[in-house]
Amino acid sequence: MTQELFDKYYYTRPGFEGGTRPFFRICREQIPTGSQILEIGAGPSNECSEMLSGIGTVTGLDVDEEVKTNEWLSRALVYDGKQMPFDDESFDACVSNFVLEHVEYPDEHFKEVARVLRPGGVYCLRTPNLLHYVSIGARLMPHSVHLLLANRMRSLEKDAHDPYPTWFRSNSRGRLQRLCRMAGMGEATIMMVEPEPSYGRAHALLFYPMMAYERLVNASPTFSGFRITILLYVRRPLKSLAVDKRST
Repeated sequence: MTQELFDKYYYTRPGFEGGTRPFFRICREQIPTGSQILEIGAGPSNECSEMLSGIGTVTGLDVDEEVKTNEWLSRALVYDGKQMPFDDESFDACVSNFVLEHVEYPDEHFKEVARVLRPGGVYCLRTPNLLHYVSIGARLMPHSVHLLLANRMRSLEKDAHDPYPTWFRSNSRGRLQRLCRMAGMGEATIMMVEPEPSYGRAHALLFYPMMAYERLVNASPTFSGFRITILLYVRRPLKSLAVDKRST
């Protein structure tokens, strides 16, 4: 119903990028070619896993058995969502794509990421912003209602995976910076993105006000804190290796 509107106002506009290209560009710029990469919450075959497989060797980790069907992974493991089944300093990079909103214990998550990263290794992530109307709605409504509406509003296929339960316990810029520092990974680089209003696909009555919101928050950096997507990358400091040697 709204495809022509998306074509007119977004997809045919010069310079249109959407929300995925900026995240993929960060991954390609920050992760060296040939890296050992851990994709956290890899899920079944998807374009993020495919992109990462073009950079290095990708290990997938997920709480769902579906990860074992992901054709772009060199290996796939299922875990409990807490302790990662890897030795210390096993990976050059970790990546999570719309996963953090589903993490119940983010303190543990970031500490585990820091543990499995090698010194100088990078963590790249994409997650929704807690201050955006989509996130606010997801937090306020019961999960049963979220299941009913989320995929329908985005006009996804009937066989699309149902949304996982959300916690939103790390979904602000300030909270993410604190989590990175607490895990010993220092200061993160954060960007805010408001792409096309994907939740407006169901009807033009949703599309137009959501487009107006997108135009407003993209009009000035002053409103960047209200954009929907947080893009972040942070590195485990190289100096941690020297500290480890002195402590031993």
